[in-house]
Amino acid sequence: MHDYSFRGYLVEKNNNLAVLIDADNAQPGIVDGLLAEIAKYGVANVKRIYGDWTGPQLKGWKETLLQHSIQPVQQFGYTKGKNATDSALIIDAMDLLYTGNFTGFCLISSDSDFTRLASRLRESGLTVFGFGEKKTPLPFVSACDKFIYTEVLRESEEEGPGTTKSSSKELKSDTKLVNSLRKAVESSSDETRWAPLAAVGSNMVKQFPDFDSRNYGYRKLGDLVFATGLFDIEERPSRDESSKVIYIHDKRKK
Repeated sequence: MHDYSFRGYLVEKNNNLAVLIDADNAQPGIVDGLLAEIAKYGVANVKRIYGDWTGPQLKGWKETLLQHSIQPVQQFGYTKGKNATDSALIIDAMDLLYTGNFTGFCLISSDSDFTRLASRLRESGLTVFGFGEKKTPLPFVSACDKFIYTEVLRESEEEGPGTTKSSSKELKSDTKLVNSLRKAVESSSDETRWAPLAAVGSNMVKQFPDFDSRNYGYRKLGDLVFATGLFDIEERPSRDESSKVIYIHDKRKK
């Protein structure tokens, strides 16, 4: 099996990121994978988590905060049925936005209440990375530049992706995936109809913020593309010949 790596969309190591976690709508079991994932996109200069820490419901989070240097923010639930945590997180996000010290935000929640916040941050020119479970409502997913489902963050390096690997037959029968890949290749290709893999990945995320090869059980985009059996794949030297660049081509095209 070839090792087709993908380092592409939205990755800037000098990004200054604010990480804001809704403790009521996120599980402590994701924290290791979460912070490792965030490190791919930049430096987490601020790490805060919001909830009512006076009760027993956040015990799991309490045990991991110190280890990962995440600052807990106390928010009492003054009124039953009202989510004061959301309001506190949103207010802090706006305060951090106005400092001008950040290039992006990581919002960790499966709650659609943060849809408008994500949109507002993007309107100010910042990149928004969303993290939530697969039950996260589509409006919040779509409001982010990139959305990662936390189910894929629970595995260790040895165990591989947390989602069962889709077979070639299953991938080919996924009409949405196949059509989207073909459109992404078409829009990213040169006059020879070959497209750089990184450009294809970037195009896919622009169409669907929650696109991630790991959702199909593949660590890398190249592995997913190879598994479909629908594309030719070619490795070429970069312009300065210091590295390799992966190109793909729709087999239907001459």
